[in-house]
Amino acid sequence: MPSIKSLEMAAAVSAYKNVTIKKSLFTTKVIYTPTQSPVKVSVQEYNPSEGERLERLLNMPLDKMTAELKQKGKPASAQIGHYRLEICLSEDRQFCALQLFRFVDFKNSAVIEPRFYEGNDVETITQIL
Repeated sequence: MPSIKSLEMAAAVSAYKNVTIKKSLFTTKVIYTPTQSPVKVSVQEYNPSEGERLERLLNMPLDKMTAELKQKGKPASAQIGHYRLEICLSEDRQFCALQLFRFVDFKNSAVIEPRFYEGNDVETITQIL
């Protein structure tokens, strides 16, 4: 499992108002402050066609995203892909941060800026994960 330190969006997550980073000698814990829930970090990769579909989904309003997901299902992740989705999700599912990158010119380039979701919006976003 990746660490918050390995994410390219780590600075944006640590600067978010409702997130606390607790560092100790060997670990770094991310806590969603309003509920004191630990935040887990994950990374998913997508092939070009599924990555483009994911980008379109993330740029839709949440209600349209839900309808699209019900109709066509969620994008399929791949072992190795051109798109990389970094995700921070609290265990109680009340907070989610994500950012999508595309591998271009031997580096990951941000496709969308870091996005933060709280409360009921998290349930909609987790449908694509």
